[in-house]
Amino acid sequence: MRSSKLSLTFAYLMLALITVLFIGPFLWLIRSSLMDLSQIFTMPPEWIPRPVRWENFGRALTVLPFGTYFMNTFTITISVIIGTVVSSSIAAFGFSRIDWPGRNVVFAILMSAMMLPGAVTLIPSFLGWQALGFYDTFYPLIVPAYFGGGIFNIFLLRQFYLTIPRDFDEAAFVDGASYFQIYRSIIFPLSRSAIIVVSLFCFLATWNDFMGPLIYLKSENLFTLALGLQMFQGTYTAQWDLLMAASAAVVLPCVVVFLIGQKYFLEGITLTGLKG
Repeated sequence: MRSSKLSLTFAYLMLALITVLFIGPFLWLIRSSLMDLSQIFTMPPEWIPRPVRWENFGRALTVLPFGTYFMNTFTITISVIIGTVVSSSIAAFGFSRIDWPGRNVVFAILMSAMMLPGAVTLIPSFLGWQALGFYDTFYPLIVPAYFGGGIFNIFLLRQFYLTIPRDFDEAAFVDGASYFQIYRSIIFPLSRSAIIVVSLFCFLATWNDFMGPLIYLKSENLFTLALGLQMFQGTYTAQWDLLMAASAAVVLPCVVVFLIGQKYFLEGITLTGLKG
């Protein structure tokens, strides 16, 4: 009994330590966003801003056209989420609910592509989009989402679809339903939790994406929030107070979206089995 209590106490202490490690950088971001530039790097560090400089947020969001950056990021993110959810769910349905020759072989080849680092396909992808005349447009950032939606998302949804009983499909076939009707009316509605998980992953990855916009966007009026934050840093100096304030404002939508979808996120991760 005593050893059980000690183990539980140790587990709670470890969880508390991990929580501090994860939340520490976020707290540092918030305190720095409310401080003067000279106060951020004082030693020993001060955690409470004196005075609290709320004006940092106003300056940070007006010194650069963050309204334009926000709309660009919002447009790209929503478009990518829609494309990812639609295309990955359809692909996952084909790999999990439809029997066709070579299905498992094709899926294994698809999974093996996950081992390819992004740097391998970076240059060929850039040259391809440039040859099509789509450099300095949103197309390279949006269009790929409509052609599969990402290997990991296909895998995640396929595993979830495999946990849904086949009896639903058979009953629908008896009533004369087609594969598309089964997908639209049965499988997709029953996969709400998994779809929300994919949407959350997609939102976070797209909203915080820096490499893609850096490679494909040149005009400042097309910049995203990630590129806008980089403009606070020069070659020799950086406006750390404004950078921290702008970063806090950019992170806020991610926190809000996760808090709203946390229930479905945990449910989707729990229910997504490893069948098949």
